[in-house]
Amino acid sequence: MTTGEGTIRLRPPRNTLDPRAVGWWRARWLLLTAAPVAVLGLLGAFIAPARFWLLIPAAVIAAAGLVCAALLPSWWFRTHRWEVTDEAVYVSTGVLLREWRIAPMSRIQTVDTVRGPLEQLFGLATVTVTTASAKGAVRIEGLDHEAGAELAETLTRITRATPGDAT
Repeated sequence: MTTGEGTIRLRPPRNTLDPRAVGWWRARWLLLTAAPVAVLGLLGAFIAPARFWLLIPAAVIAAAGLVCAALLPSWWFRTHRWEVTDEAVYVSTGVLLREWRIAPMSRIQTVDTVRGPLEQLFGLATVTVTTASAKGAVRIEGLDHEAGAELAETLTRITRATPGDAT
């Protein structure tokens, strides 16, 4: 990519997420898995003729959920990166399908910090940067809640000083 000032090199963003994000992702996987396993298990316990056909899928879903909870969060942690410069917000996510999102400061419309109940339990936050893009907002998940608040303040300060109309 070139600009009037020269060439811009795309490089991996420098910052990693908070290590507690691994536990947060594991908890989300386990909670996501627990709901269908519980429903199938309860149905299997009370519906004797269909017990086998309900308990086998429950066991398969439980095993798959445990494997995913054990392996995927660590893998995600190694591949998710973010960075903020005076020019843009950079986010790199994905394992098999890599996605690089770059939000120029002049295109940022809002900056939000979200802390759901599970994120609060782990002391984490998600910063959402909404831009004038058809692709949607850029999300940085798994940040320490204090770092997330500081990032939101920094982005607000930089975007306020950046010329442009964010459209």
